[in-house]
Amino acid sequence: MRKVIGIISIFLVFAACKDEAKPKPKGFLALEFPDAMYHRVDLGCAFTFEVNDISSIKSYGEDQCRFNIEYPKMGGTIYLTYEKIDGNLKELLEDAQKLPLKHTIKADEIFGDEYSSESDKAYGMLYTVTGDAASQSQFFLTDSIDHFITGSVYFNRAPNYDSIYPAAEYLKTDMKKMMESIRWENEADNDFTVN
Repeated sequence: MRKVIGIISIFLVFAACKDEAKPKPKGFLALEFPDAMYHRVDLGCAFTFEVNDISSIKSYGEDQCRFNIEYPKMGGTIYLTYEKIDGNLKELLEDAQKLPLKHTIKADEIFGDEYSSESDKAYGMLYTVTGDAASQSQFFLTDSIDHFITGSVYFNRAPNYDSIYPAAEYLKTDMKKMMESIRWENEADNDFTVN
Protein backbone atom coordinates (compact mmCIF):
# COMPACT_ATOMS: atom_id res chain seq x y z
CA MET A 1 0.00 0.00 0.00
CA ARG A 2 2.85 2.36 0.82
CA LYS A 3 4.44 1.64 -2.55
CA VAL A 4 1.21 2.52 -4.37
CA ILE A 5 0.83 5.80 -2.46
CA GLY A 6 4.53 6.63 -3.12
CA ILE A 7 4.19 5.94 -6.85
CA ILE A 8 1.01 8.04 -7.09
CA SER A 9 2.70 10.89 -5.18
CA ILE A 10 5.72 10.86 -7.51
CA PHE A 11 3.41 10.77 -10.52
CA LEU A 12 1.43 13.77 -9.21
CA VAL A 13 4.65 15.77 -8.55
CA PHE A 14 5.85 15.20 -12.12
CA ALA A 15 2.42 15.94 -13.56
CA ALA A 16 2.25 19.23 -11.62
CA CYS A 17 5.68 20.32 -12.96
CA LYS A 18 4.62 19.91 -16.58
CA ASP A 19 3.86 23.62 -17.22
CA GLU A 20 6.59 26.24 -16.98
CA ALA A 21 6.24 28.85 -14.25
CA LYS A 22 5.34 32.28 -15.64
CA PRO A 23 5.90 35.57 -13.79
CA LYS A 24 3.00 37.95 -13.33
CA PRO A 25 3.04 40.83 -15.82
CA LYS A 26 3.87 44.33 -14.54
CA GLY A 27 1.01 46.77 -14.43
CA PHE A 28 -0.45 49.83 -12.76
CA LEU A 29 -3.40 49.97 -10.43
CA ALA A 30 -6.67 50.49 -12.27
CA LEU A 31 -7.68 53.58 -10.32
CA GLU A 32 -10.41 55.77 -11.66
CA PHE A 33 -10.70 59.48 -10.95
CA PRO A 34 -13.60 61.76 -11.85
CA ASP A 35 -13.46 63.85 -15.00
CA ALA A 36 -11.95 67.21 -14.09
CA MET A 37 -14.30 70.17 -13.81
CA TYR A 38 -12.61 73.52 -13.22
CA HIS A 39 -13.69 76.86 -11.80
CA ARG A 40 -11.83 80.18 -11.49
CA VAL A 41 -10.80 81.37 -8.04
CA ASP A 42 -9.83 84.87 -6.92
CA LEU A 43 -8.14 84.69 -3.54
CA GLY A 44 -7.28 88.38 -3.24
CA CYS A 45 -3.78 88.02 -4.66
CA ALA A 46 -2.20 89.55 -7.77
CA PHE A 47 -3.51 86.66 -9.88
CA THR A 48 -6.47 84.36 -10.44
CA PHE A 49 -6.44 80.76 -11.65
CA GLU A 50 -8.63 77.71 -12.20
CA VAL A 51 -8.78 74.69 -9.89
CA ASN A 52 -10.44 71.30 -10.03
CA ASP A 53 -13.82 71.09 -8.27
CA ILE A 54 -12.69 68.05 -6.24
CA SER A 55 -9.89 70.04 -4.58
CA SER A 56 -10.02 72.35 -1.57
CA ILE A 57 -7.85 75.42 -1.05
CA LYS A 58 -6.24 76.43 2.22
CA SER A 59 -3.86 79.33 2.76
CA TYR A 60 -0.82 78.84 4.96
CA GLY A 61 1.73 81.06 6.64
CA GLU A 62 1.34 84.73 7.38
CA ASP A 63 1.42 85.57 3.67
CA GLN A 64 -2.07 85.02 2.30
CA CYS A 65 -0.73 84.24 -1.19
CA ARG A 66 0.61 80.81 -0.30
CA PHE A 67 -1.88 78.00 -0.79
CA ASN A 68 -2.31 74.27 -0.35
CA ILE A 69 -4.61 72.86 -2.99
CA GLU A 70 -5.58 69.58 -1.39
CA TYR A 71 -6.96 66.40 -2.92
CA PRO A 72 -8.10 64.38 0.13
CA LYS A 73 -9.20 61.25 -1.77
CA MET A 74 -5.77 60.99 -3.46
CA GLY A 75 -3.69 62.04 -0.47
CA GLY A 76 -2.00 64.68 -2.62
CA THR A 77 -1.41 68.41 -2.37
CA ILE A 78 -0.29 71.10 -4.79
CA TYR A 79 1.71 73.73 -2.89
CA LEU A 80 1.38 77.12 -4.57
CA THR A 81 3.53 80.14 -3.63
CA TYR A 82 3.37 83.68 -5.01
CA GLU A 83 6.17 86.21 -4.64
CA LYS A 84 6.37 89.80 -5.78
CA ILE A 85 9.51 90.41 -7.83
CA ASP A 86 11.65 93.07 -6.17
CA GLY A 87 14.93 93.10 -8.10
CA ASN A 88 15.37 89.39 -7.31
CA LEU A 89 14.15 87.68 -10.51
CA LYS A 90 17.49 85.94 -11.10
CA GLU A 91 17.47 84.44 -7.58
CA LEU A 92 13.83 83.36 -7.88
CA LEU A 93 14.52 81.65 -11.21
CA GLU A 94 17.59 79.89 -9.82
CA ASP A 95 15.65 78.64 -6.79
CA ALA A 96 12.75 77.44 -8.97
CA GLN A 97 15.14 75.53 -11.24
CA LYS A 98 17.07 74.00 -8.32
CA LEU A 99 13.95 72.51 -6.74
CA PRO A 100 13.48 69.71 -9.33
CA LEU A 101 17.21 68.95 -9.17
CA LYS A 102 16.92 68.19 -5.44
CA HIS A 103 15.02 65.06 -6.47
CA THR A 104 17.73 63.66 -8.76
CA ILE A 105 18.88 61.17 -6.11
CA LYS A 106 15.59 59.26 -6.31
CA ALA A 107 14.45 60.37 -9.78
CA ASP A 108 14.84 58.25 -12.88
CA GLU A 109 14.38 61.23 -15.22
CA ILE A 110 13.40 64.91 -15.09
CA PHE A 111 11.66 66.53 -18.07
CA GLY A 112 10.96 70.23 -18.53
CA ASP A 113 8.22 71.69 -20.76
CA GLU A 114 8.48 75.39 -21.52
CA TYR A 115 5.39 77.62 -21.42
CA SER A 116 4.98 81.15 -22.71
CA SER A 117 2.31 83.64 -23.62
CA GLU A 118 3.42 86.94 -25.11
CA SER A 119 -0.08 88.44 -24.81
CA ASP A 120 -0.27 87.63 -21.08
CA LYS A 121 3.40 88.23 -20.35
CA ALA A 122 3.54 84.76 -18.78
CA TYR A 123 6.64 82.57 -19.03
CA GLY A 124 7.50 79.41 -17.17
CA MET A 125 8.41 75.77 -17.02
CA LEU A 126 6.59 72.59 -15.99
CA TYR A 127 8.86 69.83 -14.68
CA THR A 128 7.92 66.14 -14.63
CA VAL A 129 9.94 63.86 -12.36
CA THR A 130 9.78 60.08 -12.85
CA GLY A 131 10.85 57.57 -10.24
CA ASP A 132 10.46 57.41 -6.47
CA ALA A 133 11.06 61.14 -5.93
CA ALA A 134 9.11 63.08 -3.30
CA SER A 135 7.53 65.43 -5.89
CA GLN A 136 6.46 64.26 -9.37
CA SER A 137 5.52 67.66 -10.84
CA GLN A 138 6.68 71.23 -10.30
CA PHE A 139 6.35 74.53 -12.12
CA PHE A 140 7.19 78.19 -12.08
CA LEU A 141 5.48 81.04 -13.91
CA THR A 142 6.42 84.71 -14.13
CA ASP A 143 5.77 87.90 -16.06
CA SER A 144 9.49 88.68 -15.46
CA ILE A 145 8.63 92.11 -14.05
CA ASP A 146 6.28 91.90 -11.04
CA HIS A 147 4.94 88.38 -10.48
CA PHE A 148 6.49 84.97 -9.71
CA ILE A 149 4.59 81.76 -8.84
CA THR A 150 5.90 78.29 -8.00
CA GLY A 151 3.95 75.09 -7.51
CA SER A 152 4.80 71.50 -6.60
CA VAL A 153 2.91 68.25 -6.08
CA TYR A 154 3.51 66.10 -3.00
CA PHE A 155 1.74 63.03 -1.65
CA ASN A 156 1.35 62.29 2.06
CA ARG A 157 2.74 58.78 1.74
CA ALA A 158 6.06 57.18 0.87
CA PRO A 159 6.95 57.85 -2.76
CA ASN A 160 6.45 54.61 -4.66
CA TYR A 161 6.18 55.72 -8.29
CA ASP A 162 4.32 52.63 -9.48
CA SER A 163 1.64 53.06 -6.82
CA ILE A 164 1.10 56.81 -7.11
CA TYR A 165 1.54 57.09 -10.88
CA PRO A 166 -2.19 57.42 -11.77
CA ALA A 167 -2.75 60.09 -9.11
CA ALA A 168 0.50 61.87 -10.01
CA GLU A 169 -0.59 62.09 -13.65
CA TYR A 170 -4.02 63.39 -12.64
CA LEU A 171 -2.50 66.12 -10.45
CA LYS A 172 0.05 67.01 -13.14
CA THR A 173 -2.85 67.63 -15.53
CA ASP A 174 -4.48 69.88 -12.93
CA MET A 175 -1.19 71.71 -12.38
CA LYS A 176 -0.84 72.28 -16.13
CA LYS A 177 -4.41 73.64 -16.26
CA MET A 178 -3.57 75.90 -13.31
CA MET A 179 -0.53 77.28 -15.16
CA GLU A 180 -2.48 77.85 -18.36
CA SER A 181 -5.28 79.63 -16.53
CA ILE A 182 -3.23 82.04 -14.36
CA ARG A 183 -4.13 85.65 -15.08
CA TRP A 184 -2.15 88.48 -13.54
CA GLU A 185 -3.98 91.31 -11.82
CA ASN A 186 -5.71 93.60 -14.37
CA GLU A 187 -5.01 91.13 -17.19
CA ALA A 188 -7.95 88.72 -16.75
CA ASP A 189 -9.25 89.27 -20.29
CA ASN A 190 -6.14 87.88 -22.02
CA ASP A 191 -5.89 84.31 -23.26
CA PHE A 192 -2.99 82.07 -22.21
CA THR A 193 -1.82 79.46 -24.66
CA VAL A 194 0.65 76.63 -24.36
CA ASN A 195 3.47 76.66 -26.94
